[in-house]
Amino acid sequence: MWYLKLRMYLLMAVLFAIIYAIVSMVGAYLGVTNFYFYLGLSFVIMFIQYMVGPKMVEWSMKVRYIKEGEYPQLRKTIESLANTANIPMPRIGIAEIALPNAFAFGRSRKDGRICVTRGIMNLLSDGEMRAVLGHELSHIKNRDVLTITLLSVIPMILYRIAWQFLFYGGRRDERNQSAAMVGLIAFLFYFVTNLLVLYASRIREYFADKGSVDLGNDPANMASALYKLVYGSARMPKEELKNVEGMKAFFVNDPSRAMSEFKDLKALDLDRSGTISAQELDALRSRAIKLNFGDKLMEVFSTHPNMLKRIKRLSEWPHA
Repeated sequence: MWYLKLRMYLLMAVLFAIIYAIVSMVGAYLGVTNFYFYLGLSFVIMFIQYMVGPKMVEWSMKVRYIKEGEYPQLRKTIESLANTANIPMPRIGIAEIALPNAFAFGRSRKDGRICVTRGIMNLLSDGEMRAVLGHELSHIKNRDVLTITLLSVIPMILYRIAWQFLFYGGRRDERNQSAAMVGLIAFLFYFVTNLLVLYASRIREYFADKGSVDLGNDPANMASALYKLVYGSARMPKEELKNVEGMKAFFVNDPSRAMSEFKDLKALDLDRSGTISAQELDALRSRAIKLNFGDKLMEVFSTHPNMLKRIKRLSEWPHA
């Protein structure tokens, strides 16, 4: 996984270098008096988002935290994984939605929360559920939420810079053209950095998959769980998918891509059992995965990796 870590570190360096360059250029060259107010406002918004974010997730996903004695098997599994990962026991919640999935959120390891939806409860086997919970626990262990929050503020800052100079720069007649140029450059970098943040989001999914395996889960269980979640999402009414569109970055997979992904994953289920066995995963290891242009383009604009690539990566890791 060293090359994934290297990519993430380089990506963070590039993103912060871009924002530093833009800020320095605007502040030194144009000397805008109100610019730093907008920069500070962006960080304030980020801080507010960071503080109230968990409550917004709870409200949007209809989360109810379980009480002592409820769902003993779920609690036992998460407690075992948390002990193995050597992190504090997260709060456990049930999201009252039909879409089968799971997600993790929180401000830190001590504030971690793991939730499963009502729709996933009877869909996965014990091994598959443990693999999914291990994936979500790895998000907390890796501090993914904090990383993505910090990175996400960069496109937001660049958007505000672009808006300021494209729509208000004209008030300075002597620098009208320069202000417009800075606005256009900032907007271009806003688009580029937004794609880089999506790329970071996809990398963190690979990290969490590997984290689940490192916690003792078999890659075949993780692959089979992904297959079932894709199938379960593909069966959901479109209205149900629209209701969670804004929260899909939290999920194990992207529900909006489930229909197209299921068509690809069916070919992996050689015995048509509805699961991906260790033998079927091993068979994928020696196969080359070739994506068409449409699949590659869709992945660029997605919060999650292409599912075939993701399961292919799982096939390369040894069984537990």
